[in-house]
Amino acid sequence: MSDRPVTFELIKKQKGTLGRAGIIHTPHGDIETPAFVVVGTKGTVKSLKPEDMREYVGNQVALANTYHLFLQPGDEIVKEAGGIHTFAGWDMPTMTDSGGFQVFSLGAAFGKGVTKFAKDATVATPQNAGLNVYSKKYAQEHGKLCVIDEEGVTFTSHLDGSMHRFTAERSIEIQHNIGADIIIAFDECTSPTADKDYQIEAMERTHRWAKRSILAHKGNYKALKKQGLYGVVQGGRYLDLRKKSAETLAAMDFDGFGIGGSFSKEDLGESLRVVNEILPEGKPRHLLGIGEPEDIVQGVAQGCDTFDCVAPTRIARTGTIYERTNKGHTRTNLFNSKYQKDFSKPDESCDCYVCSNYTKAYLAHLFRSQEMLGAHLASLHNLYYIVNFTKQLRQKILSA
Repeated sequence: MSDRPVTFELIKKQKGTLGRAGIIHTPHGDIETPAFVVVGTKGTVKSLKPEDMREYVGNQVALANTYHLFLQPGDEIVKEAGGIHTFAGWDMPTMTDSGGFQVFSLGAAFGKGVTKFAKDATVATPQNAGLNVYSKKYAQEHGKLCVIDEEGVTFTSHLDGSMHRFTAERSIEIQHNIGADIIIAFDECTSPTADKDYQIEAMERTHRWAKRSILAHKGNYKALKKQGLYGVVQGGRYLDLRKKSAETLAAMDFDGFGIGGSFSKEDLGESLRVVNEILPEGKPRHLLGIGEPEDIVQGVAQGCDTFDCVAPTRIARTGTIYERTNKGHTRTNLFNSKYQKDFSKPDESCDCYVCSNYTKAYLAHLFRSQEMLGAHLASLHNLYYIVNFTKQLRQKILSA
């Protein structure tokens, strides 16, 4: 039996694909994979109570955001409370990200509306592909500017414009204080529109930060016994860079791996295949920040074990729910006037608490009248939908 706090047990491989079913063992319980990780950015899944996850959603694991908890309430307060499990009432395995994606969104992507998927094949020009230069004037105006250097990142808080500094070591220290079962090495997540030269620069910097993250983690003996560390594969949309990054990180002493950065929708499957054919079979693989139903299908087929995404709750708060129709997975906008008198279940194929007790007409009423219950019920449904869809993919592998 391994003395590592986080280990992966392979149960069954899927014929003809890289798909697999397994179990991630953590100090706070097991995660049966493939699995969807519910995102609770600030130690809370928006509009849900902690017990809702167990009772109504059925997720096995939750993820909190290092950047946001550092700013508010502060990682030292979370530590003093006994860690994220005690502080947030999360009675399940937990993860924290590194803060790297926030570097991406505050820096190169600021003001450009860039996500993890490229909307077209346009690449950045030399003027906008590089590093943002820190400006006190702009920081005061926007509170959303950062500069990336070899040692780490200097950034301004989106809350009050105060200046802060993240390094690989600081990110690990903050995650030690938060106390999640699975923590992630500090990385730079690039824009999907950045050119190859900058992708290479960022990837190589991520590799250097990965080594420093391992050293920082091993320097805290208590944390080393309670928390597993994942490294993050980068490389953008370039398969040769993805391959190089996977090879480099696979040779390092990580407990598992995150696959981060940016993709095009068309390239996602091939990018994951190249990476997961290289990463060790005996360690878990997490696809960071991507988790629409069609993305999870691709991810599972290409060997990913866990997925996280804010979309289920984010779209729920705007009156949009997932629904399974004869066209597949669709997003239903409850503000559409036709739903005001639609007394059918939110999703006829779903047996969640919401679909068993309420109608589209009632949910439409809640959103139109701006009642808080609307966001709560829609979030319950969307999370149940995506969590159980992923569980069904696991079952298909096991029963094949």
